[in-house]
Amino acid sequence: HCRINGRKLQGTHYLPFTIKQAGDGINTRGITMKKKKPTIYQREAHTFVICAYGSSPYLEECIRSTLAQTIKTQVIIATSTPNEVISFLAQKYSIRLCINQGESGLAGDWNFAYQCAHTPLVTLAHQDDRYYENYTEDVLTALNSCFHPLLVFTDYNELREGQTVLTNPLLRIKRMMLWPMKIAPFRGVKWIRRRVLSLGNAISCPTVTFVKDNLPDFTFKNNMKSNIDWQAWEELSRREGEFVYISKPCMEHRIHPNSTTTSLLEINGRQREDLQMLRKFWPEWLANIIEYFYKYGEKSNKLR
Repeated sequence: HCRINGRKLQGTHYLPFTIKQAGDGINTRGITMKKKKPTIYQREAHTFVICAYGSSPYLEECIRSTLAQTIKTQVIIATSTPNEVISFLAQKYSIRLCINQGESGLAGDWNFAYQCAHTPLVTLAHQDDRYYENYTEDVLTALNSCFHPLLVFTDYNELREGQTVLTNPLLRIKRMMLWPMKIAPFRGVKWIRRRVLSLGNAISCPTVTFVKDNLPDFTFKNNMKSNIDWQAWEELSRREGEFVYISKPCMEHRIHPNSTTTSLLEINGRQREDLQMLRKFWPEWLANIIEYFYKYGEKSNKLR
């Protein structure tokens, strides 16, 4: 027997609550109410913000890939280095151009780009990369299967000297690291995603779509040069919500001598920043061991 709202019940009844699982709603004295229905995101909810810098010969290819999506969404350009090339391409493709006159640097540019989007979903596209036509379709489909997503990210291929690279040692390692994130019930488990992040930065920033409504007060911190994104994932991994992983490649990340990724690998102090991140997850002695192997994986980003 049990009572609900003062009424005595007998026999078998289905109560309006379930045992708590990852991603469930509010817990009240050990009882968790059923999940609310997920937000359904349509194409109007998403914006690509292309982060443009200098005069990249690949910017137009990036623009065209975002405009060629099977599900069309908004596209804008954000830059702190306005010039004729960027202005011409914005005008050619009728894209809104936002000029950052505030905080400079990588974190400042990303924060500005993030704020330029007035939609619940935003992808910070890097000017050298290109997106497959199914990117937004796959992202919206994945998000609409979730209850409280913080971000969604995808697998990716590399683009070297105009050729698509489907696999290499670094890509294989990252895919292996992210394997647990393929399992849907693990999306909202903090321990799982923090273990993934504790071994290195397997989440590629240009693959990520942020769910701004579920990320109040989020900003990239301007206290690092090379690990700004890894630091962001570590901070977000502590929050309630889901990290959603699409395990098929949905874009290509270009590796070339002037790319941001390649340039950052040459920065003095990169190892120090890697250790700083690893120490957020491990004791110092173990972080030093992981860093020893981690730095060899990064060599795959360097052109030979």
